[in-house]
Amino acid sequence: MPRPPTPPPDIDTGAGVPVPVPADLGRLLRTAVLQHAQGERRRVHLPLVHVGLPGGAERVLAVRPEDHLDHALRADAVAAMRRATARAAGREPLVWLTRTGALELQDVDAAWLAAARTAYAEAGAALVMVVANRHGWWDPRSGAGRTWRRLRER
Repeated sequence: MPRPPTPPPDIDTGAGVPVPVPADLGRLLRTAVLQHAQGERRRVHLPLVHVGLPGGAERVLAVRPEDHLDHALRADAVAAMRRATARAAGREPLVWLTRTGALELQDVDAAWLAAARTAYAEAGAALVMVVANRHGWWDPRSGAGRTWRRLRER
């Protein structure tokens, strides 16, 4: 059985967001949290998968429990959203999952992280994916994250 090809060294190997977080990436992730906090007023809401650039071009998919998406369908959805936003973004689109609850690993996080890794690996692109709630963001791969008590527009 042939082995899968080894990805080039500049492709995501699963390390996640580096610590310390680069300033431009930190600003984008802060924008993602701020937009979520300002735009979602309900205490309980569906998880949303975002692909694109916070504050710029992005695609959003609501994750309903009754959809019963398998890994292949989730990966196809992320790949399609990546393609749709990559041209407008001018850089590699980010993936962020907004949801309620604490910033710790949940089943929905693991499912969409696996799908995003598949989609970005197939595209030969580096993946940055975080989970965000109203108070901060967290990378399930590296453990990097940031929270705010009171996030305000600058």
